[in-house]
Amino acid sequence: MDECKNNRGELQLQSSSLSLSSSRSIQQQDSPSFRRREIKSSSNALFSWIASNRLVLLLILITLWAYLSFFVQSKWDDYDKQQQQIKRFDFHLSNPQDFVVKKSSLFNHNEKVVVLAKKEENGKSTSKKKKSRRSLRSEVNDKQKRRFKVEKELEKFPLVGPFGLLEGRILKLSSTNSEKCCGKCERKSDFAKAVLSKRFVLIFHELSMTGAPLSMMELATEMMRCGGNVSAVVLSKKGGLMEELIRRKIKVVDDKVVHSFKAALSADLVVAGSAVCSSWIEQYIEYFPYAANHIVWWIMENRREYFDRSKHVLNKVKMLVFISESQSNKWRKWCEEESVRLRFHPAIVPLSVNDELAFAAGVHSSSASAKIDEKRKLLRESVRREIGLNDNDMLVISLSSINPGKGQLLFLESANKIVENESSQNSSEVTWDRRHHIRKLLPMLKNEKMKQSLKVVIGSVGSKSNKVKYVKSIASFLSQHSNLSKNVLWTPASTHVASLYSAADVYVINSQGLGETFGRVTIEAMAFGLPVLGTEAGGTKEIVEHGVSGLHHPIGRKGNHVLAKNLRFLLENRFAREKMGMNGRKKVERMYMKQHMYRKFVEVLVRCMRSK
Repeated sequence: MDECKNNRGELQLQSSSLSLSSSRSIQQQDSPSFRRREIKSSSNALFSWIASNRLVLLLILITLWAYLSFFVQSKWDDYDKQQQQIKRFDFHLSNPQDFVVKKSSLFNHNEKVVVLAKKEENGKSTSKKKKSRRSLRSEVNDKQKRRFKVEKELEKFPLVGPFGLLEGRILKLSSTNSEKCCGKCERKSDFAKAVLSKRFVLIFHELSMTGAPLSMMELATEMMRCGGNVSAVVLSKKGGLMEELIRRKIKVVDDKVVHSFKAALSADLVVAGSAVCSSWIEQYIEYFPYAANHIVWWIMENRREYFDRSKHVLNKVKMLVFISESQSNKWRKWCEEESVRLRFHPAIVPLSVNDELAFAAGVHSSSASAKIDEKRKLLRESVRREIGLNDNDMLVISLSSINPGKGQLLFLESANKIVENESSQNSSEVTWDRRHHIRKLLPMLKNEKMKQSLKVVIGSVGSKSNKVKYVKSIASFLSQHSNLSKNVLWTPASTHVASLYSAADVYVINSQGLGETFGRVTIEAMAFGLPVLGTEAGGTKEIVEHGVSGLHHPIGRKGNHVLAKNLRFLLENRFAREKMGMNGRKKVERMYMKQHMYRKFVEVLVRCMRSK
């Protein structure tokens, strides 16, 4: 009995100990420390499983990257909205995909102003919706396709130049040497005194290699040479002058709205270089109403559409500046028709031949003219040999953007009359030679030495202002006239044009409509001693004296016959074209050099800055 009790007691103790241990294990499992250990072990197992499974790991990384991108983009959009709410305007981007336009730019690459959404009377804004990225990307692709089509059309024809390396080797016009020979400021001039230690902001409507941007770039360069502090605001970066601005160390202000406005506000004078700047001026005056008193508007266009775009701000700026008498008269007449009263009588500041071209032409310094004349003759021979011309070829050039307003197709139609006449004469001469080959042999050899043939060079291939449809029409015309196409060459857009002027014999400026506003290329050609055949309209009629420095012809297709007649006259009279060229060169030396332009421009600067 005692043993049984003892055994029963031992069993009870064992059962009690087991129950105690089981209860402790249950308590440990319920304890937080046990749960943490369990979670840790399970998480370690999960991470080890993810690490071992590469596909799952890749999916997780992609998800995190997408979330992070969405977060950053949303923050950036919020920042843009805050930056765009300036005063009571909402600025909207037209093409953020274009690499030349930043997110806060006022203007797109088509020089059109971004729509400003003014608040209505009830306080609600009427802003237009932004375009989708897909539509913006398609617009950029369409423009690239159009440019590609232009290039493909012009690939069918022979391309010559540019001759920058040849110019540098013969004329020694490197960036350093050009500053030594013709890049110094006349410190004692009134212009130098007016700009010394002053701050200027110059508004470029674009950076194409055309008259207005080139003139503004040279104005900025001269101001900097004479001790002025110059900044440039570029509304559209299309064109190829950005590298040249950087080379000349011209500071380009960030195209953000606030930056350009504040830079202009801190300047002593703002010079806008095109009628296309009207929208920027309007927005700037709206932002700072009192800032209109220090804006000089140098307008270089001569078409009614530019006036209509600008008429609502013409009377707000300090002064208007035009580049020819005919342009000034036309704009003042339009102002009278629209009852626009200007604050001051407009000034007239014609353009000038820049330093480098004046030096290459030999009109920059009389002391160095003999040496540069020899170099220019060597350049002429080298370029004509590279093009494939001989001494009996009369080279006619026309350098501008390829569009209907410049009249290249009409010019080629006139040239075709000369070429077709030459080909018919050649065929008749060959027939006559076969009949009388013995009797006519020597006279024909003598006439062959004196015979002149027409060759044509047209530019500028690659210009942003070229029109695809117009280029196709020219290509179609040339394909139908094989004799003419053999005599037509093309040259790309370039600032190295001294070589072409040196190699040429005649210059044609066939601007249509109201004609050329001034014609910077006209005075450049005249500086190189070339007679100019131009339309009797616009500034060309003022610059080129008929029968003295060139010949005029009517605009439109009715002028083709007269232009062909003038071409034939110069083709047959070498002495006449040389005489006209010398007369034009003397006129440039007398009226269109740099000192002449800045002598008139300084009057505008002094008047506007003193009465600011």
